Amino acid sequence: MYHKKIFSLVLVCTLAIGLSLTGCSKDEILDQYNNVVQLAGNATLTGDLSLKGKRTYGDDHYTGTYVADYKDFSKTEYLFGGTSIERENGKDISVSCDLEITEGTAQVFWVSGSDDPVILLEATDSYSETITLPEGGNYIGITGNNFTGHVELDIK
Repeated sequence: MYHKKIFSLVLVCTLAIGLSLTGCSKDEILDQYNNVVQLAGNATLTGDLSLKGKRTYGDDHYTGTYVADYKDFSKTEYLFGGTSIERENGKDISVSCDLEITEGTAQVFWVSGSDDPVILLEATDSYSETITLPEGGNYIGITGNNFTGHVELDIK
């Protein structure tokens, strides 16, 4: 559902920018388009005021740290990611996560485009891996069902 909203927003913004960029070089137009796509992708991330924990971004919205304590959490938070066509810092990110589940269930996941989410961690354990992000939308988040516990994420 949110993919359709992002696509519509990107299409409208692209048309508006395209009309305003007549006379610009191909590279300038592509840079502007990538900026619009990235802004649209940032709208998918859970806002800081809605988060259960503390998120600090790194160089961009794909990297940073997140620490949270949850109590009876039954929602989904999109913590890091975006929709860059060409990410300035490359396609590889290193993801480290510690998850402690006291009650309920929780999953730390990565979703790319319209693919099914990849579960990175769903039990009390640690995870560490380098992920190569394909072009388009990529998000890392957490979902819970009556989840009480603790999560720490570090993405570089």
